[in-house]
Amino acid sequence: MKTTTVPAQVTTVEDKIAGSLSLSQLMLLCAPIFLSAVGYILFPPMLKFTITKLVLFVLLAFVFCTLSIRLRGKLIIQWIVIMGRYNLRPRYYIYNKNDLHLRDFKPKVQAAIKKPVTAVAKKSHPKLPKLPIPQLLRLQEAVIDPRAKLSFKTSRKGGLSVHITEIK
Repeated sequence: MKTTTVPAQVTTVEDKIAGSLSLSQLMLLCAPIFLSAVGYILFPPMLKFTITKLVLFVLLAFVFCTLSIRLRGKLIIQWIVIMGRYNLRPRYYIYNKNDLHLRDFKPKVQAAIKKPVTAVAKKSHPKLPKLPIPQLLRLQEAVIDPRAKLSFKTSRKGGLSVHITEIK
C-alpha cells in the first residue's frame, strides 16, 4: 500500500485577491490614491491644482509602486524591513551571568543584628613543597627538552594535572 504525507498546515502561501496581486500589494498600490486625495485637500492652496502637488503625488505613487514589487517571493518593503532590523541589531553580545536585567530581584530585608565575630575557616590552597635547587634544575631541563612529552589535563573541578614522560 502506498503512503503519502499530507502537510498539516501551509501558512506561507499568500492569498491572491485580484489577478496575481496579494492584499498587501493592493494596499500599497491604493495608498497613494488616498494619500494624494488627502494632500490635494489639505496642502495650500487648498482644493486647487498645482504643479508641485502633481510632482509630489507622482513621486509618492512611484515610491509605493516600487515598494509593492515582489522580489524572490517577498515584497521590497519586506526586504527593507528585514535589512533595517539586521542593521539595527547589536553587533556584539556580551554575556554576563550576574546581570540583573529581566530577573525577579527581591532584596531580603533583615534587621540589623550584630553577630559575634568568629573565626571563619577559609579554604586555603595546599602549599607546594619547596624543592632543592638541583631537583628544580632537573625539572626545568625536563620541561624544556623537546623529547619530553609534557601534557596538561584539567579535572572537572578545575584542578590541573601535569604529566612529563620520562626521557630515556
